[in-house]
Amino acid sequence: MTQSNGDTPQGLGFAISAYFLWGFLPLYMKMVSHISAAEVVAHRIIWSVPIAAVVLILLKRTGDLLAAVRNPRMLAMGCVTAALVSINWGIYVWAIASDQTVDAALGYYINPLFSVALGALVLRERVTRLQLIAIGLASIAVVVLIWQAGSVPWVAVGLILSWGLYALAKKQLPIGPNQGFLLEVLILLIPALGYAVWLSASGQGHFLTTDLSDTLLLLGCGAVTAAPLLLYANGAKGLRLTTIAILGYLAPTLIFLIAVFVFKEPLDQGRLMAFPMIWAALVIYSASMIRQMRATA
Repeated sequence: MTQSNGDTPQGLGFAISAYFLWGFLPLYMKMVSHISAAEVVAHRIIWSVPIAAVVLILLKRTGDLLAAVRNPRMLAMGCVTAALVSINWGIYVWAIASDQTVDAALGYYINPLFSVALGALVLRERVTRLQLIAIGLASIAVVVLIWQAGSVPWVAVGLILSWGLYALAKKQLPIGPNQGFLLEVLILLIPALGYAVWLSASGQGHFLTTDLSDTLLLLGCGAVTAAPLLLYANGAKGLRLTTIAILGYLAPTLIFLIAVFVFKEPLDQGRLMAFPMIWAALVIYSASMIRQMRATA
């Protein structure tokens, strides 16, 4: 199915639902913050598999997945995207548990600009003057954070690099988003299952223990992982690229608000200086995209 030339109500509904789920995900991740990030990620992988498989069966697109598994090059590319997305999930889960949700929001704010920079450097995509200004402003904001804190905001940098490289690799994967997601979690399933079984055997796991709430929360990790990704994949088909990109700021905004007003994470002087720069960069970036869309309409 090709990308829509306009915005459809169905596409908008899917995309907004996905971004709201991503935006409120820190609330769920905080409930499992007493469980190690590695165990949480393992269960995100394990319980995503049946959900993604059912969706693909309902869509009758399992043939595409089987073709990908039989293609060594596509399988190798799937391994790369699987590794990157698992790293991203691990950093994100650990950030929420260690009270660094503000930095997680910062990372996801900068991601679109990093993707533009990657597209220009790796894929030789054209970058407008306004986009260059936006990238420069975001870079200055990161420098301000480093200067003020005296250290690199590793959570934000890790999320930026892992998701940006994931998006770049995903773009090269010649398979649909639903099929690609199932391929990734299937690749990760064996190590995830092995780790979960080892934790259980050694008495360190939180699944199927006397605490039923932990078991239910780990089971739910599949739904909170797969649902927004699948909603986003289907929403993107019914929306223009500009609309999807601008809606993408909804999730980090919700993450930021939850970090400050629910988790009560502090905003030091560096962040108070950096975030307005990031928001200004995103306004400039959005204006550039809208101008490009109008020029090609």
